[in-house]
Amino acid sequence: MNSSEQVLVTVTMVTVTMLPFLLRCVRYKCGLINTIQDVLRQRPGWVEVKDDGEWDFNWCDVGWLRENFDHSYMEEHVRINHFRNHYELTRKNLMVKNLKRHRKNLERDVGRMEASKCDFFPCTFALPSEYHLFVEEFKRSPGSTWIMKPVAKSQGKGIFLFRKLKDIMDWKKVTLISSSNVMNNNRHDGTRPEEQKDAAQVESYVAQRYVENPYLINGRKFDLRVYVLVTSYIPLKAWLYRDGFARFSSTRFSLSTIDDKYMHLTNVAVQKTAPDYDPEKGCKWQMQQLRRYLTAKHGRETVETLFKEMDNIFVRSLQSVQKFIINDKHCFELYGYDILLDQNLKPWLIEVNASPSHTPSSQEDYEMKCRLLEDTLNVVDMEGRLTGKEKRVGGYDLMWNDGPVNREDVNLETFGSTCFTANTHLGCVNDRENQLRRLLKPFPGQRRM
Repeated sequence: MNSSEQVLVTVTMVTVTMLPFLLRCVRYKCGLINTIQDVLRQRPGWVEVKDDGEWDFNWCDVGWLRENFDHSYMEEHVRINHFRNHYELTRKNLMVKNLKRHRKNLERDVGRMEASKCDFFPCTFALPSEYHLFVEEFKRSPGSTWIMKPVAKSQGKGIFLFRKLKDIMDWKKVTLISSSNVMNNNRHDGTRPEEQKDAAQVESYVAQRYVENPYLINGRKFDLRVYVLVTSYIPLKAWLYRDGFARFSSTRFSLSTIDDKYMHLTNVAVQKTAPDYDPEKGCKWQMQQLRRYLTAKHGRETVETLFKEMDNIFVRSLQSVQKFIINDKHCFELYGYDILLDQNLKPWLIEVNASPSHTPSSQEDYEMKCRLLEDTLNVVDMEGRLTGKEKRVGGYDLMWNDGPVNREDVNLETFGSTCFTANTHLGCVNDRENQLRRLLKPFPGQRRM
């Protein structure tokens, strides 16, 4: 071996010694079988482990998290896709509880003007615990429409609309009997008190004032699915994805009937069971298409205001749980926000999902979700290709980093130093391929294109 070869071997050995993790494969575990599985399998240098094999990255469901998180030792580099108590924001009753408390604290500490910026969720009560408060509010506005939702279910399961108190009284009787039976059965089989509480909580609902004047397109109701990635709660660091979609109902909207789930519920799981559902067309618009439509109809300034109000919803909702989420450097969370627009183009927060569906409803939907998940992995950066100072990674824009993040393309000399434009681009062009090509170092063993 000549001297130059010896130097090359020495440098290589030093590099491998200094970067033992960055140059070895990423061992991943995945508990879901949908688009995320495809994305993980296609990731260069990533290898799936089964059963009890050691892993570096785990995309798990919330059931696995609940059973295993507290018993798992995680090394420095390990990442998992949920925070331990994510449900503070993603369980419907807890989300509202935290938002109400946050609004109250703002009013006490800062004033009503600031607190009013949290008025983006409908009047909501947790049942059966707030039943009497709900009845008082119900009687103040007779004839209005309310919607009942199980606190811990998704895909439209268990939801119904009502206008008569009798409907709730019947539900309350059934729920109390069911919860009592669950508790009694658990006492006999030796179930722990906290498990009894979880079992009974399945029967908990929220009663929410129904938004009776939704914004309609072609006479149909829709809501928005927006993706927010949180990589830290202390300090709060949140990313907003440029893509998303609007989910449409298959039936023209009317308040003359409240029993038609295809009219009032926009969940894809509900709509795809409609008799006239066309799987080729689906029931979605991409976010860019919706933004273009709204801009053409209402003007750019109005639409900019709408999207700024949605930014406010994302940040304030995260701040409402910031002190209560168990922050862990191993954890990140990809939230699916459901936003409803009313006729005045006011956005309402309906709910936040900890496990937004990655099952595609069309080829276009599949491609969008692949981009979303690939960029989620790019931000989490198991390969160590980022500096940590990026404001944009693929389709993600850094929205909050222990404070608001200013848009890079704003010229402060032109607009003045007091001008602030949030670094958010929801529904704007997503030229992620070019951005990633400029930003990222090649994967280990790859040449830069």
